[in-house]
Amino acid sequence: MDRMRELCDLLNRWGYEYYVLDAPTVSDREYDRYYDELKELERKTGTVYPDSPTRRVGGEPVKAFARHAHIARLYSLDKAVTEDELSAFFTRVEKAAGKGAHYTVEYKFDGLTICLTYEKGAFVRATTRGNGVEGEDVTAQALTVQSFPLKISYQGTLEVRGETVIRLPVLAKYNEEHPEEPLKNARNAAAGAIRNLDPKITASRHPEILFYDVNYMSEDPVSSQVEAMEFLKREGFKTYPYFKICSDYDEVQAAIDEIEIERSRIDVLTDGAVVKVNEESARAEMGYTDKFPRWAIAYKFEAEEAETKVLRVFWQVGRTGKLTPLAEVEPVDLAGATVRRATLNNFSDLTRKRVKVGSRVLIRRSNEVIPEILGAIEDGGEAPVEKPSFCPSCGAPVREVGANLFCTNRECPPRIVQKLTHYCSKNAADVEGMSESTLALLLEKRGIKRFSDLYLLTAESFAGLEGFKEKKITNLLGAIEKSKKIPLDRFLYALGVEGIGRVAARDLSAFGSVEKVASLTMEQLLAVEDVGEITANNILNYFADEENIAELNKLKEIGVEPYTEERNKEGIFAGEKVVLTGTLAAFSRTEAQKKIEALGGECQSAVTGQTTLVVAGEKAGSKLDKAKKLGVRVIGEEEFLSLLSAHAG
Repeated sequence: MDRMRELCDLLNRWGYEYYVLDAPTVSDREYDRYYDELKELERKTGTVYPDSPTRRVGGEPVKAFARHAHIARLYSLDKAVTEDELSAFFTRVEKAAGKGAHYTVEYKFDGLTICLTYEKGAFVRATTRGNGVEGEDVTAQALTVQSFPLKISYQGTLEVRGETVIRLPVLAKYNEEHPEEPLKNARNAAAGAIRNLDPKITASRHPEILFYDVNYMSEDPVSSQVEAMEFLKREGFKTYPYFKICSDYDEVQAAIDEIEIERSRIDVLTDGAVVKVNEESARAEMGYTDKFPRWAIAYKFEAEEAETKVLRVFWQVGRTGKLTPLAEVEPVDLAGATVRRATLNNFSDLTRKRVKVGSRVLIRRSNEVIPEILGAIEDGGEAPVEKPSFCPSCGAPVREVGANLFCTNRECPPRIVQKLTHYCSKNAADVEGMSESTLALLLEKRGIKRFSDLYLLTAESFAGLEGFKEKKITNLLGAIEKSKKIPLDRFLYALGVEGIGRVAARDLSAFGSVEKVASLTMEQLLAVEDVGEITANNILNYFADEENIAELNKLKEIGVEPYTEERNKEGIFAGEKVVLTGTLAAFSRTEAQKKIEALGGECQSAVTGQTTLVVAGEKAGSKLDKAKKLGVRVIGEEEFLSLLSAHAG
């Protein structure tokens, strides 16, 4: 028996060096000799230790997967695909945890999530994520994977979480050996390997598991993501080496950019980066929605990327006067289009990404807009880009605010055109047919400078302008007239206030009118979930500006009428401003919100001085605490269901 224990320990150490550390210390021949000795001893004695490497050989096919409940729920991650959505995530974190929170950034691998359970140091079970509450028992399949330990030092009950992947070279080799039935991609190959009833097929595809989370610990739980990763490494779980700790948005963005550049060079399929709040104390403060942890987000990358060369860099003036560096690049085909220009965010971004005239860069095209430069592929380039002191369009002095440069001339022509273009865009006033080139022409020939000027246009305004025939003019004027009836959230977005993206505009529209938004105090604005201090100041400054107020009054006189949907004024929640927090068993948060609004209530994203009711489900966090401090009425799910039943009755 002592020899079997010795062989198990020796073979497991060699397996860890080979499969986890990628640093083998013995030859395959020597490993096989000791493995065969152990196997023969197990045959003679009829004993197999729980951590014996012989357990990893694929067994007989199973008839069906049994269902198994996870000890702790395996949440999925909310996703961000734009900087606006990523910025909104940071605003929510700062509201709940302050500006002292730290963040971790990791690769988001594209495979199959798997949860491993340990009891008293021994591996006992592997399950798929399933619906997050329960998954399929795939223990037989997982046992063929070599990248996790069968025995650990931790003696409590443990659930760890990882992503099952198949390395791209492994997939290529498999397809060479199985030309009659090749696997389409690494993600499907990994999922199919684990969710195959025959463990021998699992073993033939050589999947591995990259671990990234401690899902549950019965004793001495970790207090941060950093501790979780250290624990996983210490216990012998395979983790991916890239793991960044960041202290602010800029550092996180830099890490995301680094991942996006490097992901094309690694041998694992990845489609994004995962950003998490590091500290468990801050996570507890933020809590969960009905689907996601509020303290983590997956930043998803677009698939279309290409390499090219920077020919020159020039500066474009935006609607707020912000100067954005644009690069003219060697033409390259990307996402079905020939790309000749790409953008950077600001001078600091340009410097951080090491972009010079002549640099070879990686660019990404996203959602049919101008591509973004992700960074220089290698150091080089002919000349650094100079920071401008004067606006390249009108010659006015440039003002530096934080990382950005701004033209100080409010009447700068490209600034006006960009502001009008934003107002007319699809997600704003949606003036169909009103292009940037048309607005530039109307500014030059007709002096159109403000939103209200658009509504004063007549057929005569287009007389003599090249390319404008009767039908086009009629359609354009019709689209302008139609835009007078506009949802409040789209109107707030259309105004172009710096920081009010579509997410923040939606939240602000809950106040019911432009006038109410204009009267909000700093405290009230900061209580809005997706509005941070900078955006709040921008809103206050916008509505304190006499020209802006005059423009809003003129739009109102012309007949521009932002509206919100009429609410039922007679339902049981009529007049109530309701906040949902925690997890409800009977409904998703969206379903509960619809029921409240159908019965006259108005749902808010955060507890404010206006909130009159909080519905608290399980794991309610900071919102519940704030409601108690403010003396807001709080009801649980049982009372909430009783109110709904009483109405139905």
